[in-house]
Amino acid sequence: MLTDMQIAVIGGDARQLEVVRKLTELDAKLFLVGFEQLDHAFTGAVKEKLEDINFTELDAVILPVRGTDSTGKVETIFSSEDVFLTESMINDTPKDCVFYSGISNDYLDRLFKEANRKLVLLFERDDVAIYNSIPTVEGAIMMAIQHTDFTIHGSDVAVLGLGRVGMSVARSFQALGAKVKVGARKSEDIARITEMAIIPFHLNDLASEMKNVDICINTIPFPIITADVLANMPVHTLIIDLASKPGGTDFRFAEKRGIKALLAPSLPGIVAPKTAGQILANALGVLIQGEFLKRKGKKL
Repeated sequence: MLTDMQIAVIGGDARQLEVVRKLTELDAKLFLVGFEQLDHAFTGAVKEKLEDINFTELDAVILPVRGTDSTGKVETIFSSEDVFLTESMINDTPKDCVFYSGISNDYLDRLFKEANRKLVLLFERDDVAIYNSIPTVEGAIMMAIQHTDFTIHGSDVAVLGLGRVGMSVARSFQALGAKVKVGARKSEDIARITEMAIIPFHLNDLASEMKNVDICINTIPFPIITADVLANMPVHTLIIDLASKPGGTDFRFAEKRGIKALLAPSLPGIVAPKTAGQILANALGVLIQGEFLKRKGKKL
């Protein structure tokens, strides 16, 4: 249980509602920032303005999956007011206050390094990322169906990257009857792709491998689908970029060529917010209880 723990939940989308529900069940005292337009009420959780939060008494702070943007702005779909996480707020928290986010960026990295506070990134955990790949794959399949005039079965699909999401995407599209190939750099990834009975190729050969692709799904958060690559793609190719913003695609040149390229970094929160929220909530429940007991000198 998290009795007596004070936790601020700052911003987020529908996934955060499952987090709030879980933590209130664990008897934590929650302060919800950026939720004033939310009709639903949770016992043990109060809506607050950011300026009214006493950061000096917080045990934990939960940010949205995306953390903040490059200026510190926090996503708040349940609020019309802008919310920013600043250096002074972080510095005001106790030394053992822990912050939680899905991912980080240069802004957050700098702030937490200077403030000497702990930032836990949920999507760096294998369990969270693997569970989260399930709604991501379902969302990618949905987009492929919505934005093409041909079946996935029999189509040529290229998946870029064999991380936790890339592996799930490749397996699922292959199971639907697509002719899947996967691009990677590491020799062990090439071996794993071969073991999966999927066609491997090295990302150095990406441009030449795009000549007959119907659907290209990118999971690499780096500029990889460049103008040179796009120049070799058929005009009918659909690009689904699952990498975190700004994605790995040259969207300007794709539009110029008439290729449909869709950036979809938060599909779980769109297609299955309840399931995606439960994944985050379960992980946060375990992590925060672990920190709570650690402070008491106990082991979880």
